[in-house]
Amino acid sequence: MTELNQAVVVLTGATGGFGQELTKQMLQAGSRLILSDVDQVRLDRVATDISSQINTGEIITCIASDLSSQEGCKVLYDRVKALEIPVDILINNAGIGLYGRMDQVPVTKWETLMQVNLIAPMRLSSWFVAEMIDRRQGHIVNISSMAGWIAPAGMAHYCSSKFGLRGFSEGLFNEVKSYNVKVTAVYPFFSRTPILQSESFGTLAKDGSNFPEKIATDPAVVMAKTLKAIVRNRLHVFPDRIGKTLYLIKQYSPRLFDLISNRRSS
Repeated sequence: MTELNQAVVVLTGATGGFGQELTKQMLQAGSRLILSDVDQVRLDRVATDISSQINTGEIITCIASDLSSQEGCKVLYDRVKALEIPVDILINNAGIGLYGRMDQVPVTKWETLMQVNLIAPMRLSSWFVAEMIDRRQGHIVNISSMAGWIAPAGMAHYCSSKFGLRGFSEGLFNEVKSYNVKVTAVYPFFSRTPILQSESFGTLAKDGSNFPEKIATDPAVVMAKTLKAIVRNRLHVFPDRIGKTLYLIKQYSPRLFDLISNRRSS
């Protein structure tokens, strides 16, 4: 089992919907957090607000870093390294979304998405896991998505990043398991977080890209189940019923899944 109490945790995307819930719940579990996001002012404000509500655990520091570039990733790693505190858990939670037909999304937009959603977790994991291997202890957590299993129209770029993160997580798991380093990949369904209001482009945006929020999940519930799965060292985690159901249909009855998908898009 992975112990959360007194664990030193690096959390990216700390000011987002999942990030704030993870911060709250890990503090309640007694974790010691190193929080990161792109905006230092917002990051400090969120950390202060949450700390005023919860008197367990500790926020060690807040580090602003732009994970869309190698330099930004290195800033985060170097500043954590300078603390001279061994990291027990790395949670790659930062992510951005967009919606639009593949050829109508600006190249700079989807390339940035790939950097943040996939390349940054790979970079950070490669640096932090080396020390975990040396210590024979640690846990890498990648927040993927059900978009890592299914690919609706308008989400080719986002799904590519999340499919990639799923594959990376599984490969990393097989490479580090003999060193007692754990890996967890999490596949939430669409939840009530700001990513539902991501930028839209082209003809699909004109047709309407608003997700029906009434079926979106509660991020607090999703992250509570995620933390339980992390403690249990589970590799693949489906923290909500809708996502798990879609996964099972896709895996064991793909023709039925395709039939449902075709009817929804017609």
